[in-house]
Amino acid sequence: MKAAVVRGPGQLCVEDMPEPRPGEYDALCELLFGATCTGTDSHIIDGSFPWTSPLPTVLGHESVGRVVRVGAKVRHYRLGDLVTRVGTPPAGGYSVTWGGFAEFGLARDHWAMCADGVPADQWQGSRWNQVVPCGVPATTAPMFTTWRETLSYLTRLGFAAGASLLVLGSGGNGLAYARHASLLGAGLVAMAGAAYAEAPARRQAGVGVYLDYRRPDLAEALNAAHPEGFDFIIDAVGRIGNGDRVLACLKPGGRYGTYGVDDVGKITLNRALARGDFTDMPCSYDEAETHQRVSEWVMQGQLDPALWYDPGQVWPLARIDEAFAAVRARVSPKALVRLRG
Repeated sequence: MKAAVVRGPGQLCVEDMPEPRPGEYDALCELLFGATCTGTDSHIIDGSFPWTSPLPTVLGHESVGRVVRVGAKVRHYRLGDLVTRVGTPPAGGYSVTWGGFAEFGLARDHWAMCADGVPADQWQGSRWNQVVPCGVPATTAPMFTTWRETLSYLTRLGFAAGASLLVLGSGGNGLAYARHASLLGAGLVAMAGAAYAEAPARRQAGVGVYLDYRRPDLAEALNAAHPEGFDFIIDAVGRIGNGDRVLACLKPGGRYGTYGVDDVGKITLNRALARGDFTDMPCSYDEAETHQRVSEWVMQGQLDPALWYDPGQVWPLARIDEAFAAVRARVSPKALVRLRG
């Protein structure tokens, strides 16, 4: 089968590798579509992601597969089910850094494994393999990964209706935070982002205050727009210095979170710049805990992938390098890749 493989910094290739062999708790899935991720995929390609598996490695974690075969002990997947975040396992000298950009992958029946007393370390990492509700297009399903991760982190921060949120970054994750906060009943959502993203952020994500992140007076402008300060600030980019630029905009007792990975492990905050004491929240999320709510919002039409990519603009796997080039050129925050067929 074909898979998108990173061989070294800047070296993204489509190569042949062995098809996965399902075990008794596995469902073999034909992988249909995947979405690019600038937060991880792009860093893996350029060699700056700290958790990349040994090269060569199969890329991709925002993928959806259709079940085509089930193992003897599978009880929660049926033929034809769409399953989120399916990836291929290591094989033939290839490691995987989630392995979602391939033609076939495995979804693990973690529910059955848990019920049968299988040790948790064998299935805990497969809880993101969730069934997509009937009626959700396969071209929408790759977005479940971004939507679930960001919603989980936002709710773990303690965000609730009436609260105000400042998002640093207007990429795929930043837009997801803004949209979720709006759906949760935010009092105000503000964003510091790229100028080109202002219109869709305001129109589709519920952003009320939008400022160019390059403004030298960013904190002053934000405080003028929202003098009482923000209850929450999320850095969706994760870049050194981002937090210090806006700590003066956080309410005393507020919560600050770094979600992006641009400078992961290197970021510090100068607390002297803040209005008062605040909580620097760890980056913690669990996709499985928000799958139901994301599914409901999708079925209600509240979450639409069109804010992140055009479902009608699909890149074949053979041209995945062009999909990433389109994202770098800011054609859209993400790109949709057809993995099979």
